[in-house]
Amino acid sequence: MEVILLEDVKNVGKKGDVVKVNDGYARNVLIKKKLGLEATSKNLNDLKLKKANDDKIAAENLEAAKELGTKIENSKITIPIKMGSGGKSFGSVSSKEIAEEVKKQLELDIDKKKVQLKDAIKTTGEYDVKIKLHPKVTASLKVIVEGKE
Repeated sequence: MEVILLEDVKNVGKKGDVVKVNDGYARNVLIKKKLGLEATSKNLNDLKLKKANDDKIAAENLEAAKELGTKIENSKITIPIKMGSGGKSFGSVSSKEIAEEVKKQLELDIDKKKVQLKDAIKTTGEYDVKIKLHPKVTASLKVIVEGKE
């Protein structure tokens, strides 16, 4: 019997796959536990339409991420950091602070988890910080860290 999987099933297949399994396994396990549907022509057509819709949404998300990436590439933000005597900084600039400043200065909502910062910034200067917007799109943001007393 051919079954369309609704979820990933170990040793059988991934969600959306059409797999051939024994009739008993299909009826008693996959269909009963709502892990799969019988592969009728109606269900196969529904699957095809759903995949086409998912592909369209994925393409739209990629385009939106590319546009946002272009905006970020052409922008820069300034972050003040408290400095003591002798040029020593108090604290550091983390990905959370960068995300907050992007929201304030550029009015773009970016999750702090998307800001790829190896180590916190502890000195003044200009830095290129990578922001992962999509699995295929990573933008580079110029961050200027200035000292304040």
